[in-house]
Amino acid sequence: MFTKNIIFKNFLGKKNKKQKIILNKFFRNQNLLKQYPLLKSLTKNYKYSYRKKNIKNLQKFSSFNLVGMGGSILGTEAIYDFLNHKVKKNFSFFNNLQYQKISKSKYKKVNLIISKSGNTLETISNFNLILKNQKKNKNVIITEKTDNYLSLLARKLKAEVFEHKNFIGGRYSVLSEVGMLPAEIMGLNEKKFKRFNNLIKSKSFINALIENVSFIYNYTTKSKKNSIILNYDEKSDSFFRWYQQLTAESLGKKSKGILPIISTMPKDNHSLLQLYLDGPKNNFFTFFSVEDNESPILDSFYLFSQFSKLKNKNFYEILNSQKKATENIFKKKKLPFRSLKVLCRSEETLGELFCFFILETILLGRLLNVNPFDQPSVELVKTETRKILI
Repeated sequence: MFTKNIIFKNFLGKKNKKQKIILNKFFRNQNLLKQYPLLKSLTKNYKYSYRKKNIKNLQKFSSFNLVGMGGSILGTEAIYDFLNHKVKKNFSFFNNLQYQKISKSKYKKVNLIISKSGNTLETISNFNLILKNQKKNKNVIITEKTDNYLSLLARKLKAEVFEHKNFIGGRYSVLSEVGMLPAEIMGLNEKKFKRFNNLIKSKSFINALIENVSFIYNYTTKSKKNSIILNYDEKSDSFFRWYQQLTAESLGKKSKGILPIISTMPKDNHSLLQLYLDGPKNNFFTFFSVEDNESPILDSFYLFSQFSKLKNKNFYEILNSQKKATENIFKKKKLPFRSLKVLCRSEETLGELFCFFILETILLGRLLNVNPFDQPSVELVKTETRKILI
């Protein structure tokens, strides 16, 4: 356990002392907030480009259209799904260029449009269709302070605009305006997400993080480059799509990188498990679950014979037994895996998970000798698309 909210079991195997020394120096010798300004957004002292009165004005509405791509929307979707039991508003997400019917609404909604560059083709196209069909909506835009397309459109629409800080890349922006403005509208407490200062002072957290990064780096040098998430919690699917982008886009450079794959468990026991157990040994795994003591109990009247063992068992107990059984088999097969078990759904827990994976990515970038903050090749497709559309 590296926090009271999460039980973490690290990879098993021989530890690399050399890498631990390198990574320990990273934390000891550097002012992380100065070297990586984006980390300021993980702290409670971060200054947003919006004010509390802006939140109060937006909270008067009940329904929201959130439009964005990649890091502009994945983090907010993760928050909405993971903490849905606490959310007080209705959000519709437009996160791909797939047509979905936008019906005319009798009541006024808020269109929340997020794009750092302000020129994202898919975001602009989706927003255009919403404007076409829901003309009465209030428009709020988060983008950089430049004369980009969304900034110009905002003037035309007389929309409210909040700054997307230029030192925070989209995939690292979940605890900045990009994720926290929607989170506050949802009725969540943005301060509770900010766990960086607590975690960075925790020796157990730092040691677990460093060992974890060292293991992953060693796996990549041994051609184990598929990071397979065995996810036992469907409400965390969006969180792992956020992780997927963070890892792939940050580290996939110089013919290096990690391919993150989300596997829905225990459903995939009946489709992919055979491959995981006896197929190519080019994977490392993450078991992930969330404790649920309120899941329904099975009806004992219909349980007999070999299934009488299920009497008085709830869904979570059955799910957890499958997870433990799979972990046991992985140990016997000597397949590398780590395990995270969330003990409660809260802003604090999700904030710790965001922080853990952001720091993991930055440290892996250091060991792999790649810049985890750019995405140079993504622009190639954007440029080619513009040529075709002309």
